[in-house]
Amino acid sequence: MSLEDPFFVVKDEVFKALNKTRGLYLRWRELGDTSGAELEWTTTELRNSLRSIEWDLEDLEDTIGIVEKNPSKFKIDNRELLTRRHFIEATRNEVKSMKDEICVSRSRDRDITARQPLLDATTDSPSVITSPPSLMSAATQNLASAAARHSGTKYSKLENTLDSPTHRFLGESVSAQQRMFQGQDEQLDVISDSIGTLKTVSRQIGSELDEQAVMLDDFGNELENTDTKLDSTMKKMAKVLHMTNDSRQWMAIGVLSVVLLIVIILFILL
Repeated sequence: MSLEDPFFVVKDEVFKALNKTRGLYLRWRELGDTSGAELEWTTTELRNSLRSIEWDLEDLEDTIGIVEKNPSKFKIDNRELLTRRHFIEATRNEVKSMKDEICVSRSRDRDITARQPLLDATTDSPSVITSPPSLMSAATQNLASAAARHSGTKYSKLENTLDSPTHRFLGESVSAQQRMFQGQDEQLDVISDSIGTLKTVSRQIGSELDEQAVMLDDFGNELENTDTKLDSTMKKMAKVLHMTNDSRQWMAIGVLSVVLLIVIILFILL
């Protein structure tokens, strides 16, 4: 039986997906800190592409296991296997680097969104009014009381901002987004587990089919050998029937009968 090396089939798919993902990654970096539908779409597509490449890398590892179980059929040495493992490891590191940068960017965006109301509140301070020289003495006398009132007003405004509906709405929005991302990750994990189970079942079915194919080949070879022996025996019997000498004829019949009996016994035993 001749089997095609499955590594190159999956490797081509990984190359195509990796090139597409690199383009999405460059576009995602170009968008930077901007916000909008394009950034959201690019981020989603990039995360899905990275997850797809991780599944393909698992398939590549499975193909290496298949080759290691059938080295005589694929004729691949340890050096080639080491090269393939190096390719898988390098691709996995590149994917991990992209995923880490996406996670860092998402965490930074969450922190900025959560702190923005506080920054707006603290920067909203009263303007400084320049007094004429004639009023400097009065301003000096009321400096302490004005500072106390200003401090109390600022912190009261900060507390009111923290308790405002806008701040609560922003907090709830961030929490909802976090729950949505967590739900998507859980769904992807479930899909990944299901695909892993299907892959395991398909590998078991493939192994059983290979074993049955080998058994059928062996059985076919045995049938061919038996058919050849029977043809040879029939030819000898036909030759004996044309003999003119009765004694030689009966002797040949007896010998051929014994040979035929032995062949039948061997056929039954085998």
